[in-house]
Amino acid sequence: MNDARFGILIVDDEPNIRSGLEKGLAKEADFIALAGDADSALQQFKKNPFQLVIVDVRLPSAMNGLELLERLLQSRPQTSVIVITAHGTVETAVEAMRLGAFDFISKPLDLDLIRQQVRKAREHHLLQHEVHELRSRLADAGEVSGIIGNSSSMLSVLREVRQVARTDATVMICGESGTGKELVARALHDLSDRSDKAFVAVNLGALPETLLESELFGHEKGAFTGASRQKPGCFERAAGGSLFLDEITEIPAKCQVDLLRVLETQYYTRIGGEEVLECDVRLISATNKLAAEEVEEGAFREDLYYRLNVVPIHLPPLRQRREDIPVLVEHFLSRFCKKHARPLKTLSADALQRLVGARWPGNVRQLRNMVERLVVTVHSDTIHADDVPADFDPANNQASPADLCSLADAVVEAEKTAIQAALAACGYHRENTAKALGVSVRTLHYKMHRYGLY
Repeated sequence: MNDARFGILIVDDEPNIRSGLEKGLAKEADFIALAGDADSALQQFKKNPFQLVIVDVRLPSAMNGLELLERLLQSRPQTSVIVITAHGTVETAVEAMRLGAFDFISKPLDLDLIRQQVRKAREHHLLQHEVHELRSRLADAGEVSGIIGNSSSMLSVLREVRQVARTDATVMICGESGTGKELVARALHDLSDRSDKAFVAVNLGALPETLLESELFGHEKGAFTGASRQKPGCFERAAGGSLFLDEITEIPAKCQVDLLRVLETQYYTRIGGEEVLECDVRLISATNKLAAEEVEEGAFREDLYYRLNVVPIHLPPLRQRREDIPVLVEHFLSRFCKKHARPLKTLSADALQRLVGARWPGNVRQLRNMVERLVVTVHSDTIHADDVPADFDPANNQASPADLCSLADAVVEAEKTAIQAALAACGYHRENTAKALGVSVRTLHYKMHRYGLY
């Protein structure tokens, strides 16, 4: 949970250092805890919302202070970590800062310097808290940072995001490539009570099968050829936060079984390991395919589908929300003019009309790339219709592959209408409706779920 309280965890193997820092920093924190080694520190860190950790480099365990630093920040990236050591070197300091340390201080400790850095860390935490509160107020007022659109379909998506964000319900986001599925996943995380923990995103379709299990669950040193050190997997790195699995329907059958087991038991082990780790993540998945049809065809496990699809969110393609194109164009113009140090440009009415009329098979991602291209290549302050490439003009695109998308939209709408009519004619009796439509009851169930016909 996010709150403005400030807790400090002090990790040092010397009792006098621990007690001295505890007394010296008593007025700087709302609560302080002590640990003499990395294992004790990790246990306390898991149970309590510490905002600052002060850790010695040399600890009496297999894990040193820098390794502990890395583990802590993987779990809660917003945590500030001050590294202290009696054996400071430039190399150690550089490595600590590279790993994300808030500061590096050599022993013997200057208590005034420690207090000064602790106060800076507290100010940093309070700023994070204010940002979170502002984000929450924006959400309550109807705004979700990062998601742009005023169309009825996008307002519906935003409403779903706000309703489910503060729960731990598993969400499956469906939509064509380029519609912004990861953006929605990040919004779900940012508006959740897990927002101060890690958000880990993985594109499952980009990983070879041989590396997929290791990426998801991690591995121990020596688990296989090339495993030279222990590596935490995505579930471990996202502990306490959110794990976003993109292209979920691309994972092979073996990994589907493993993923299902984790979701059912809430426990897993690293490859080659025996330690049982608890699964504490909010799972969000996404696919650009129709997951229900993948199940029907036997390519995706039905039981896993139901585990992942507790709350479905469907992102409409850009061609179905053309009224959002002007505000998206304005947003991207401002963003890319700033990025490329160009004076703020505007679109003429005819140029905007051409963009609104184009089919955009690549959706918002394609529109974003086109606006950036125009910002870079057009030297005048106003972008005219002639500056827009001809292949984005619907009048010159009559035989483009994008027409197939429009046809698909028509088929989807016709299918939805047919199901609605059959349901009404059969008194919403699903077996009779399925028989009338010539499909299985399971297929009818998938279609009703997809179109929200319950």
